[in-house]
Amino acid sequence: MKINFKTLTLKNFKSHQDLTVNFGEVTQITGDNAKGKSSISEAITFLLYGTDPLGSKMDPTPITYAADETLVQVLLEIDEKPVLLGRGLKKGKAQYYINEVPSKAGEFNELVEQLFDKELFLSLFNPNYFFSLHWEKQRAMVLQFVTAPANKEVLKELPELQGNRLGELLKKHSLNDIEEIHKENKKKKDKQYIAAQSRTKTLQEQLSQLTDPKQDIDSLNAEFGSIEKQIQELEMKRNQAFEKNREYDKVRLKIDWLQEQITTNAKIHWPKLKHEPIEKECKTCKQPLTTEAVKVVETDKENRMTEFRDAHEKLKTERNSLQKQLSEMEFIDTEELKEQISALYEKGQPIREAIRIHSQYEGLKTQVKNAEADENSTLQALNDSIFVLDSIKAFRAKEAELQAEKVQVLFETLSIKLFEQQKNGEIKNVFEIVMDGKGYSKLSLSEGIRAGLELREVLSKQSEVVTPVFIDNAESITRFKQPTGQLITSRVIAGQELNIEAVKA
Repeated sequence: MKINFKTLTLKNFKSHQDLTVNFGEVTQITGDNAKGKSSISEAITFLLYGTDPLGSKMDPTPITYAADETLVQVLLEIDEKPVLLGRGLKKGKAQYYINEVPSKAGEFNELVEQLFDKELFLSLFNPNYFFSLHWEKQRAMVLQFVTAPANKEVLKELPELQGNRLGELLKKHSLNDIEEIHKENKKKKDKQYIAAQSRTKTLQEQLSQLTDPKQDIDSLNAEFGSIEKQIQELEMKRNQAFEKNREYDKVRLKIDWLQEQITTNAKIHWPKLKHEPIEKECKTCKQPLTTEAVKVVETDKENRMTEFRDAHEKLKTERNSLQKQLSEMEFIDTEELKEQISALYEKGQPIREAIRIHSQYEGLKTQVKNAEADENSTLQALNDSIFVLDSIKAFRAKEAELQAEKVQVLFETLSIKLFEQQKNGEIKNVFEIVMDGKGYSKLSLSEGIRAGLELREVLSKQSEVVTPVFIDNAESITRFKQPTGQLITSRVIAGQELNIEAVKA
């Protein structure tokens, strides 16, 4: 887009009661101080935005005289198409005109916004405007025309290990996400590593308090196994002996019980039965029994005596049989087996203790080994996150360097500072225009104008927007490169009235 000023008309604008300016490719404005030179640039920015050339609100009303109406009109040529815009105040009320047609503020502002961006236009029109912006806005304006380096481009410039590691991670996550993941992991692994170190140290101290048995565990186990086998064999014999002795005692107790029955029968029950009298009379009625009845009683007694003798003999026969069985049985004395088992237990005790000590020592050694492995694993994970975070810092530093190179190539004499590396390696966004090693704030008036013109040229070229440029205090700068677009200069000439002259470039 190319914007040209054709004609500016002022009615009661500040010190100008009635002024018409016809612009050429170069328009030179000269005159003494306070003759209204700067008001011409103010009139244009007031018309478009209601501000002065630095973007501040301004009062356009006359300074040394009174008037009911103020009006500014500019005939613009935008890509060779004319547009006549007007803005003014009538009895304190704002007035807007588009091609001489009265318009509402919204319609007027919408048209201006469609024509060109405010901050870009003011930066192109007034070389000093850009530097009045906050540094973040300055930075954004410059960077909007420069694409950030692609990840592949940055990774290629990093050391191989860093580039490969980040390259793999960037397949799954963004750089910011990777940073958050590994910041959190580093925080967690820091704590885990401290805990792992403490555990390893504690276990190592416990191990140092134990004496290394320095014995062959296989020999100890073999010797102890032999003793255990002997004990098991003896205990098996003892259990078998207990079982045989239980059978022996069972038979013996049965014999004793039978003998007691035989003795009781012989001494008590048999004499009683044998000497039991034959009753001759009825126990109830006391009548004498008949001979036949007495015979029955006698027969009953004989039968009972016969049954008693048979039972008695049976008891004796069973007793004799058990006595014979008992005589063939062996009662085993288990005390000797018990003493042998005890002796083997006593013999195995120091071996058992040696195995326990050896097991405790080896177990603690294993715990130490596992703790050291866990500590190393945690340290590796911690170092990996540190490496990734350092790689991200390196990535951002290299990305900043490449982006700065892309920006720097746009300028001829100016240096642009876009980034600043902190002590912790972090990259901080900054923005500073530097000329001949000096920041903009330290430049002289003429240096500041030259810096502004060069910056303006970059913005114009990159945005492909060409506007007129107004150089105030042009007498302070003796040489500068002809800018793109219409050039309007304002110079102080002592004792001279306001003079405006359009000349060929």
